[in-house]
Amino acid sequence: MKLPKRILLLTMTAAAMAAVAFTQDDAAGSQDPPGMNRMANYYIADYQELTFDSYTFTVTKNGEKTDQSVEGKRINIRYNLKDNAATPSPLQVLRNYENATRAAGGQVMYENTEDSEATLRLVRGGNETWVAIDIGNLPSGVPIMMTVIVKQAMTQEVTMDAAAMASSLSETGGVAIYGIYFDTGKSDLKPESDAAVSEIAKLLKSQPDLKVFVVGHTDMVGDPSANVKLSQTRAQAVISALVTKYAIASSRLTPFGAGPYAPVATNRTDEGRAKNRRVELVEIATK
Repeated sequence: MKLPKRILLLTMTAAAMAAVAFTQDDAAGSQDPPGMNRMANYYIADYQELTFDSYTFTVTKNGEKTDQSVEGKRINIRYNLKDNAATPSPLQVLRNYENATRAAGGQVMYENTEDSEATLRLVRGGNETWVAIDIGNLPSGVPIMMTVIVKQAMTQEVTMDAAAMASSLSETGGVAIYGIYFDTGKSDLKPESDAAVSEIAKLLKSQPDLKVFVVGHTDMVGDPSANVKLSQTRAQAVISALVTKYAIASSRLTPFGAGPYAPVATNRTDEGRAKNRRVELVEIATK
């Protein structure tokens, strides 16, 4: 049976307080969330990091309470109040975090003062950080529970293999390749692209007569004409890697830059833009 959030918070806090009864030091390897310090007289009693995960935050949009899922690095933190420290009220803690977020240029996306909950969003140093705060109210202190997502796109580690590429080409005449990476605004292949490029080479070696357009695609951020040029140079970078590292004949490969003009998803979201940034192989077949 799933426990209500408030009961679960109190249960976890009580168990953790027993485990750390003899120490008031921060948990090993723990740290405060990016761009956010802590309330005075608190220590990190429990800490967990996940390289990539998601969390559904409560937000307010157009005056209505709704949910918003955010993906990225996830951090779970529980702060406990040190022994003999003055106990703040849950509202005092909530207001401190909200005011600090606003002062740093962030936003309070949701608040519930009755249940001492809030959702905060902060952009600093190129990182977009979301924080869900849930503040308890125990006789022995006011524990602070945080779920933090440092928003980022997942690094694609599983790459379509040569057989799957061949199947897609046979069925539709083209195949989208994800797992080819470039720095923003640049056309140098990043090392983590090797797995995908290697599978393209396997495909081409298994079908010696196959000729393809290597088509670069971008999202819609920035100047469209600049993105077309960028996608062209990125397509050429893939071809150069295939020719120099895998001895594929350049006559079998033709670069083309489509820029932002052939999206497969909306450009209104990070997830959609990530899908639009891709390289495609299009079979050159005249018969």
